[in-house]
Amino acid sequence: MFRFNHFNFNVLDLERSLKFYDEALGLKPVRRKQASDDSFTIVFLGDGTSDFTLELTWLRDRTEAYDLGECEYHLAFVAEDFDAAHEKHREMGIICFENPSMGIYFILDPDGYWIEIIPPRK
Repeated sequence: MFRFNHFNFNVLDLERSLKFYDEALGLKPVRRKQASDDSFTIVFLGDGTSDFTLELTWLRDRTEAYDLGECEYHLAFVAEDFDAAHEKHREMGIICFENPSMGIYFILDPDGYWIEIIPPRK
């Protein structure tokens, strides 16, 4: 039997990403791993309700933006108060795509990753 554990995004500016995920989605660090030679830092973020985590990996020697291809993948979050979340993300200027007919929208993180925001299922 298998269950989800985590998903990884590589990031160029770890502090900027930590701030973004805290402000935009309320995700908090739950675990950190630092290389003994400081060549990488990994921070796992949690939502405080599930065991699933988002792993942010920072590589010291990486200076160029990551090639995300055509961004035909994404991470999704349920927003318990969808309208309030939408307003907050609109004010933050991070909404990159909306699909009102499906009732969803996407936000863009500092490294160009798309994150889908969906309402709770009724």
